[in-house]
Amino acid sequence: MSGGDGTGTFTGTDAVRTERTRILSELLGRVDELADRAVAAIRAEIPAYDAQGPAFHADVREQVLRHYRNKLAAFLEEREVTVDDIAFTRRASMRRARAGFALADYINAYRVGQQVFWDAIVEHAGGTDVGNVAALSLASALMRYIDFVSTHAANTYVEYQRQAAAEVARESRDLLETLLAGALPAGGPQLATAHAHGLGPDPRTPLVVVAAVLVGPDAGPGRDAATGADSWHEAATAIGHLVVNGRRPLTVLRDSEIVAVAALGPGGDPGRLCDRIQEARERLLGEGVALAVGVSTVVPGMADVPRAHREARTALEFLPEEGGVAALPRMRPFEYLALRADGTARRLVDPSVAGLLAEDRARGGVLTATIRAFAAADLNLRAAAERLQIHHNTAQYRLRRVQERTGRNPRHIADLVDLLVAIALQDAAPRRTNPARKDWSP
Repeated sequence: MSGGDGTGTFTGTDAVRTERTRILSELLGRVDELADRAVAAIRAEIPAYDAQGPAFHADVREQVLRHYRNKLAAFLEEREVTVDDIAFTRRASMRRARAGFALADYINAYRVGQQVFWDAIVEHAGGTDVGNVAALSLASALMRYIDFVSTHAANTYVEYQRQAAAEVARESRDLLETLLAGALPAGGPQLATAHAHGLGPDPRTPLVVVAAVLVGPDAGPGRDAATGADSWHEAATAIGHLVVNGRRPLTVLRDSEIVAVAALGPGGDPGRLCDRIQEARERLLGEGVALAVGVSTVVPGMADVPRAHREARTALEFLPEEGGVAALPRMRPFEYLALRADGTARRLVDPSVAGLLAEDRARGGVLTATIRAFAAADLNLRAAAERLQIHHNTAQYRLRRVQERTGRNPRHIADLVDLLVAIALQDAAPRRTNPARKDWSP
């Protein structure tokens, strides 16, 4: 057999051709037995195939039989094998892809079947010189057949997976847009997609919404289009692969952001999800993809997705230029209020307090750390000193210095609150504008 879409032509002496015909004819007479042997070998080597039921194994046997008969007929007639000859492989490839088999397992099953076929050729060669030459003359044609068929089968498999992925993406996008519009899926593919992600209207199955945007060179104007698109898709994949309550979140790459709706399940812990988001962001950062991620509060069911989405986008405002994770479930109301404060709130801070905190920050922040430790220790000076690993006299000196500079006595609740608010506002000051509002798109 030769060239093109075929598998090459045979050459050889009359004796070799006669012996080759004998070998192929004997195999044709035992083709059912060979198919049984191939199925047994495939099941022994590939656990995913062995785990299936009788109907599946019968389908595999039928495919093996068709391949064996196809090859034997072509080899006996010394003709090319065409795409039409192997058209039956297309549906088989789709069935395997639809069933969720890995492409590697599918190609490996085909390889095992061909190995059984080659072993049978060697067995029937009989050990004679002319028989061995005849067997070797089939090797090249068999290799070409294997390459020809496996390439077409793999292409069909990948094509189906691509189409299926596009369909899933479309259904996910449609569901998300329905939820963000304040509606619930009435049925059909959207409801099925919601259930696949553990989403439902039941308030006992709470959820959070995640909003993420790229930051850094791949995000803004002037980025390389291909690199930027790759970064967006890599980030969306990382978030979409987070498993919560045994399910992956509904994740969509939408305009200028990645939106994920994660069902926590009954008694679900949003903290675990936040940990995984942080870990995913750090992995992406190691690969050169920087993200800003906002996580909403926990809301009871799909009806509250619009509010949760607004919260997640608001949380993005709290992040610096280099990104990070702003998780509302881990944020105290006091911290949230400070982060949301406008210029008026900052101007209400006494200049003496603002001046001291700015000076202290420049010098390492020891006074600020002492105020925080004193508050965390419920105004117990010795406990605060132990937290800071300093002598209590040192802690007392620092608090006295704060009072002398600002007129605020940290031992008085009202004064301590003023100091803590000023510290929180100072912490929030370097934060930037919400990155989700920039007109970036993948």
